[in-house]
Amino acid sequence: MKTRYAPNIRNAVIGTVVAGGLVAGFLLFGPGAEGPPPDSGPAAQAMLTAGTGAPVSVGELSVLIEDRERWLRSHPDDDESWAVLGSAYVERGTARAEWAYFPKAESALKRSLAARPGSKGNTAAELGMAALANARHDYAAAKRWGERVRARSPREWAAYALLIDTYNGLGDLKSAHKALARLEQLRPGVASALGRAALADRDRGRREDAASKAYEAMTRAGSPAEKAFTQYRLGELAWERGEPAEALGHYDAALRIDAGHHRSRAGRARALAGLGRTDEALRDYDAAVKALPLPQYALEAGELYESVGLDGDARTHYDVMRREAAKARRNGVSEELVLARYEADHGEARSAVRRMEQEWRRGHRSVYAADALGWALHRAGRSTEGLKYAKAATHPGMRNALFVYHLGEIEWARDMTGAARRHLAEALRINPKFSPVHAPKAAKILAELGEPPAGGPEDIWGEAEPWDLDGTPPPLETPLPSPSDENDDDEGEDGDGDEDAGEGADGERDEARDEEGRAPTPDASEASEARASERRASDGPGPSGASGASETSEPRERREPREASDAPGASPSQR
Repeated sequence: MKTRYAPNIRNAVIGTVVAGGLVAGFLLFGPGAEGPPPDSGPAAQAMLTAGTGAPVSVGELSVLIEDRERWLRSHPDDDESWAVLGSAYVERGTARAEWAYFPKAESALKRSLAARPGSKGNTAAELGMAALANARHDYAAAKRWGERVRARSPREWAAYALLIDTYNGLGDLKSAHKALARLEQLRPGVASALGRAALADRDRGRREDAASKAYEAMTRAGSPAEKAFTQYRLGELAWERGEPAEALGHYDAALRIDAGHHRSRAGRARALAGLGRTDEALRDYDAAVKALPLPQYALEAGELYESVGLDGDARTHYDVMRREAAKARRNGVSEELVLARYEADHGEARSAVRRMEQEWRRGHRSVYAADALGWALHRAGRSTEGLKYAKAATHPGMRNALFVYHLGEIEWARDMTGAARRHLAEALRINPKFSPVHAPKAAKILAELGEPPAGGPEDIWGEAEPWDLDGTPPPLETPLPSPSDENDDDEGEDGDGDEDAGEGADGERDEARDEEGRAPTPDASEASEARASERRASDGPGPSGASGASETSEPRERREPREASDAPGASPSQR
């Protein structure tokens, strides 16, 4: 049995989840429905809002969920209503980090597909399954569902919106750009498509273009939820550009529109910390984590508390992070990337490596995953391996201060002083307050490195080609390198790596020139790696209270970077 919807809400379905935890409306019903809507009033209004591709507020979602649950009690064979309900569960679970909605969503969507398979036109349920897989960070499954819909219905714009997130999660940026181009053809001038285009420009390093499209999306936003979301996105872009005051203005605008937009509350806390208003930032972080306990926000709050010496409060937030990540895992959501970042900086780096290598093998190969894996390998004493992933994370052109800092510190550990100086300075230029933990470290290392020697390098380009004349970095069109279980000496034979991001030991030695421009011999390269191992951090668990970090555990491979240079009698190379 099918619910027969009026033509004016033919394309209405619930907003669905996009990668990175942001919420936007992209799922839709297949055309051809007829008859009256399931209800007039708030439920129908929510469907009308979602049908435009706009985000749906939590209040509208609650009304719609209640409406469809009531309808299905008396109409259990209505496949379209099951698809609506399942998609609404996905949105609600993401909007409030209420992961228990995800198993309910999966059950409802499978019930819809059992009543009417996708091969018989149940596009809505298949797109709902793709959205659920994206929300769980299971991008391989999302790809299967999304491409199935695209093959059967090539003009289904919602499939392209979901596939953009899927391909980005898989590290397939070329396919993501193609999906975006098709979405823009099918939905020209629509706020949701403009927002996606803005993020694509951001990922390519085109910050001005990204800001322009994000502003245009804001002017075209319709519903209050969509207006709040576009302001939030403008705030995120401003923060990434290193403009905390402008970011704060956008977050405040979002909160004036929707006081319950907790992502903007967390963004506001980040911007306040960047402006030095730490007490206000801590209050906003506490409010955001309480209302929307995403592991990412709990980690950010913990690091801010730790940076001001409040170790007890830091431990409290790290505990929240671990507890919420465990809850997410029980409901099929992978938060391994956040946990790996925590372990690399505050816990056990080898645990971070294990987590990220497992994610990589599952197909999670986004630039965020590449950065996290490269950093974990470095912190675990495997800087040579970590370098290729750090390069891969920055290769597409995204000007992310944290990524560039990670690359710079790995280069510093490998005695690549020129490259390290350049990237550490770049990270601080992009955003001087990008992290309360890492920004001060970047400044300290940069001060230790000092100014480069007079005369400049012999060859400013080296073996690399300069960027295009328009300033666009070359796109990453080949797969990122794959992790290895062992420290392979011949990294250049890694079949999954591209020539730039996964270059072998010989290529790295060519780059690891000393300040006079001479390439070190193989023996010197090995000695450099040995010295780098001596410099690494031995932080200990500190305020993290990480499990498995007891005094009886085996010795760590990490030490505080460059402590060896402070020791009496340290050699010039160690300094």
